[in-house]
Parts: sequence; C-alpha cells; structure tokens
Amino acid sequence: MIAALVMIVLLLMGFPMMVPLMVGALIILLAGFSNLEPTVLVQQMIGGVEQSVLVAVPMFILAADIMIKGHTADRLLDLVSKFFGHLRGGVAVTTAVSCTLFGAVSGSTQATVVAMGRPLKPRLQEAGYSERFSIALIINASDIALLIPPSIGMIIYGVVSGTSVGDLFIAGIGPGVMILLLFSLYCIALSVWKKIPVEARASWPERLAAVRGALPALGFPIIIIGGIYSGIFSPTEAASISVAYALVLEMLIYREVKLRDLPEIALSTGLITAVVFILVAAGMAFSWIISYAQIPDALLGDVIAMAADHPYRVLALIAVAYFIGCMFVDPIVVILVLTPIFAPAVTAAGLDPVHVGTIIVLQAAIGSATPPFGCDIFTAVAIFRRPYLEVIRGTPPFVLILLFSTALLIAFPQIALFLPNLMR
Repeated sequence: MIAALVMIVLLLMGFPMMVPLMVGALIILLAGFSNLEPTVLVQQMIGGVEQSVLVAVPMFILAADIMIKGHTADRLLDLVSKFFGHLRGGVAVTTAVSCTLFGAVSGSTQATVVAMGRPLKPRLQEAGYSERFSIALIINASDIALLIPPSIGMIIYGVVSGTSVGDLFIAGIGPGVMILLLFSLYCIALSVWKKIPVEARASWPERLAAVRGALPALGFPIIIIGGIYSGIFSPTEAASISVAYALVLEMLIYREVKLRDLPEIALSTGLITAVVFILVAAGMAFSWIISYAQIPDALLGDVIAMAADHPYRVLALIAVAYFIGCMFVDPIVVILVLTPIFAPAVTAAGLDPVHVGTIIVLQAAIGSATPPFGCDIFTAVAIFRRPYLEVIRGTPPFVLILLFSTALLIAFPQIALFLPNLMR
C-alpha cells in the first residue's frame, strides 16, 4: 500500500513513469525483504533488456524514422486514393486504409499519426468532413499499427510472457483487418448521412502508376511475415533487414533521404529507444519484485480459483484492466506490469497466450487514443496544433467500435488464431 501511494504521488508530481516504477520496486524490497540486496533489482533491470528479441525494437523504430523522413507515406496514400477515392466515403476509407498500410511498414502508432496525419487531415476537410472527425479517424486508424506486424507492443508482450513473437505478429493481422473493416463501414455510413460528395474516379493508367510507385513500400510486410514464416530469418533479423530495405527504398529508389539526413534520423531513433528500454528495464524489475512478493496471488486468488470454469470472465477482466491502465499510463508499462499479475489466471484457465496477447495489445491500442493520457492524442495535439479538448471530441464513436472489436475477439478467438494455426 505504501509503495502504491508513493508511486501515485510521484506520478502526480510529474516524474517520468520509470521513476515511480523503480522507487516502488525498491520500497517493496526494503520493506518486505531485508534479506535481499537492492542490487538484485539492478540485475533484473539488466536481465530485462538483454533478451535478444528486444533488438528488434530499435531496428523497427529506425526503419519507421527513415520512412517518415522519406515519402513512403505519400506513395501509399496515392495508391489507396486511386482505388478507393471515388467510392462513397472514399476519402475517409482511404485514410483508414492508408494508416493501416503505413502501420504495417512502421509498427508504430505515433509514427503513423505523424506521417499520415499531415497530408490526410486537410484532404478530409476539403472533402467535407469536420475537423474533429478527421483528427479522430487519423488517431484511431493509426492505432491499428499496434496490432499488425511489425508491432512493438507484440514484441514487448512476447518478451514478458515468453510467447512466440512470430505467432503474435501473424495473430494481429485478423483483428487489425476486422477493425479496419468496421472503421470503413462507419465512415461510409457517416458519409451517406452527411451527404459527403464523392471524388472523380481515377483512370486505370493512373492506378497502375500508383501501384508502380507504391509497390516497393508494400514489400515491407511481405519481407517481415514471409521471411519469418518461411524460416529464412528470425523476427530480430527481420527488423534489421527492414532497416536495410528502408535505406535502399528511400535513398536509392525514391531518393528522398540523403546521406546528411542519417545523423538526425539516428538521433531520433536513439532518443525513442532509450525511453523504451528504460521503461522495459524498470518494468521488468517491478514485475519481478511483485511476483517474488506473491502480490498477484493475493490480488487475484479468487480469479485464479474460478478461472478453470470461467475463462471468458478472465478474458473480460484482463480487457477491462488493460483498457483502464492504458488510458492513464504508457501501454508498454501496463503490459510489463500487468502481464505477470494475470499470468497465473491465464494458465489456470487454459487460455492460449497468443489469443490473450492480441486482446492485451488491442487494449494498448485503444488506450493510445483514449483520454485522458493516450499518447497518440498528444502527438495529434503537437502536429495539428489544436487544443487537447478539440482533439478528443471526435474519439467516442471510434472507441466504441474498438470496444466492440474487443468483445468480438473475446467471443471468437479464431479471429486471432486462424492464421497462426494455419501456419503451424
């Protein structure tokens, strides 16, 4: 209790999340386990970030930064626009599909908001959509990036839970496509209701030109998924190859990134990677000490007892806990802290950890765009230069769609498990 109160106070005082995590872990250790040396927490922190699969995180971040600097996003947008722009709600559907495609080559929700937000927001408003709808669509469609490969959220969950990152990557595709379809249906219905005019149909020569321009960028998901499941390389090696491919694409094919841009790109990647790895280290130490203190058993004893007979209740409880947590705290921290707490209940219920992982990462995606502290909200505030309250006004319908998607994923596990089972 004392540790929890201190952590809350530190958060309210404005300390970065890694500080409350480390201080909380130290308080639990000193107050309850005087026989342990504090250095054991340092060992857990080092052990938490030395796992080889985590090398994929900075590599995917670097690949995303290279593409943000270049024009991959514009090529993907042009491709989708040429095929969907003339349909009812075409501009909004184009936005959702473009954000999903860029998420499939970047793995980052915030990178997708930055890369796709600037060209898409004015286009949506010119088509007749309100500013609040435009911003909300961009934010929430970008969050599909956390589900589909290469998802950094899936990598973190895989490290904490010991689940195959490759299986998690492929499992996120089904839920990601489902959410994209639901968003598109909502956009079409709204466009009909608001009587949004349609754009002119692109000619087939224009479409073929767009395909030629975007075809190299579409190689990213093919390389990552195809390479992993063909056994050519591991998820970590796929991340390194994605960096090499991004450099070739932007420097030699599109020629939008210059050699002089690389130090700036590397600095951006280094800063983001440092934050992520410090969070992972602090989160792993905190998770270890609460497990050592048997706090999960004390908190979830009743849940574990009833898990064997009611697995859907366990999944619902997991969804609620992660959804609420990700509304207030960085999703990486929530995954790191809560996953070990719920691990006994997941095991007792006999749940598939891949299915559980997709539900957890979906909640992280929802939390990234949900008030009060969704990280993508603040990214949108920065790039669109709009007030916080104005940015969040249009989010409720999309949050409801995402919660409905969670219910479907809980009720029908094969949405996530069909592709992994097919690949095995």
